Amino acid sequence: MSVAAHLPALQVILPLLSAPLAVLLRHRGFAFAIVTAATWGAFAVSIGLWMQAGETGIVSYHIGNWAPPWGIEYRVDRLASFVLVLISGTATVVLPYSRASIEREIPSELHYLYYAMFALCLAGLLGIVITGDAFNVFVFLEISSLSTYVLIALGRDRRALAASFRYLIMGTIGATFFVIGIGFLYLMTGTLNLVDMAERLRSVESSRPVLAALAFITVGVSLKLALFPLHQWLPNAYAYAPSAATAFLAATATKVSIYVLIRFWFSVFGESLIFHKLPLPDILLALSLAAMFAASFIAIFQNNLKRLFAYSSVGQIGYITLGMSFDSVTGLQASILHLFNHGIAKAAIFLLIGGMVAFSAAPTFDKLAGLAKRMPFTCFGVVIAGLSLIGVPGTAGFVSKWYLILAAMEKGQFWLVAAILLSSLLAVAYVWRFVEVAYLKPPPEGASKQEAPLGLLLPAWLLVIASIWFGLDTSFTVGTAVEAAQQLVKVGQ
Repeated sequence: MSVAAHLPALQVILPLLSAPLAVLLRHRGFAFAIVTAATWGAFAVSIGLWMQAGETGIVSYHIGNWAPPWGIEYRVDRLASFVLVLISGTATVVLPYSRASIEREIPSELHYLYYAMFALCLAGLLGIVITGDAFNVFVFLEISSLSTYVLIALGRDRRALAASFRYLIMGTIGATFFVIGIGFLYLMTGTLNLVDMAERLRSVESSRPVLAALAFITVGVSLKLALFPLHQWLPNAYAYAPSAATAFLAATATKVSIYVLIRFWFSVFGESLIFHKLPLPDILLALSLAAMFAASFIAIFQNNLKRLFAYSSVGQIGYITLGMSFDSVTGLQASILHLFNHGIAKAAIFLLIGGMVAFSAAPTFDKLAGLAKRMPFTCFGVVIAGLSLIGVPGTAGFVSKWYLILAAMEKGQFWLVAAILLSSLLAVAYVWRFVEVAYLKPPPEGASKQEAPLGLLLPAWLLVIASIWFGLDTSFTVGTAVEAAQQLVKVGQ
């Protein structure tokens, strides 16, 4: 068989093998080289899988040649291929940035451990997306979570340990809820293959164990994706983790959890149960609106720039889950689009903030006065990516919110259109706070111009440019998102 036939297995194996190699070598240079090669290889594989999924619709890979449902299946449809590109593509950009970033944030003797945990987290996230086995979703979820706890704890601020511990507690509760839900589903269906499980659930979907499974899985995954008000672990985790780790997690970890919720709601439980027999869409709508307004409002009053954009992430997650609540192709398309577009913009912002952190103890507003005159390229990049968060035309964020508005108009819910626009004004307010301090306040006396080094600027600006590119050329993002949404809605009916 050709290598192309084994791409699903290589997607997970490459980063998974590089992690123990990095630990065994215990040399930061070798660890960086091995993990970088594995990450770039994973990105190439994800592109190949995206192309295959576009041609065949679904790529099914049987581990050990055991056909599902008896064996474990790796399954890639249009949505999975899209999320795989986001995860591996972000990792490909963040990893070269990490080499320059962690020199200033992590003791040199721990660099190999950072690279190993990065590779392990990448393998876990990719595995969650690609597996077609419910229990394997849990296993990969724990692999990514455990490595994430270490990545956060490596932050130079002692508060990183407390943030990591809080995330560990909340993440463990979420994982416990999730695996209990999987247990109920196995009790009722006798299978762990997601496709086979979905077929068998049709005859028992209204039974109490299935409804309990739905509740446990929804709450457990909501903790992982930081759905308001289950987001309490996120602000400190993002604020005190190393800058590169924050950027990678902000772009991928919560997005993969959203992917899991979409997968179970639409592909396993089905639209009939979720949208027609239960009030889940109304609950999700209310929580989404709360996130869009409350989290964005809280962001305005943060003194730490990383915490500000951490709360912004909670608000932006509200837009993604809002699209899921519409029960329409356009709404789901908007969710998938914003999952991708927000991931790129937020990764760019946190990478640029990492450049600021390299030259100050903390990115607090009292130390950012006049920063645009000292670090013009860094600050301008934050402004451009911030415009994408707002949804200004010409940016990727505008495309997402446009389809979200279209979805609301399709449902005749014009008050939601007003809510989306009003909540975007809150994004204007917190982005303006940075503009006001960095551009309109004078720099401290004696402050010299000291732009971030190219090793930090280039990867960040690559993502900034991507935020503009995908706002102007939507053939990849919109095209893939609409195909994924149509595929999911068709399966869920």
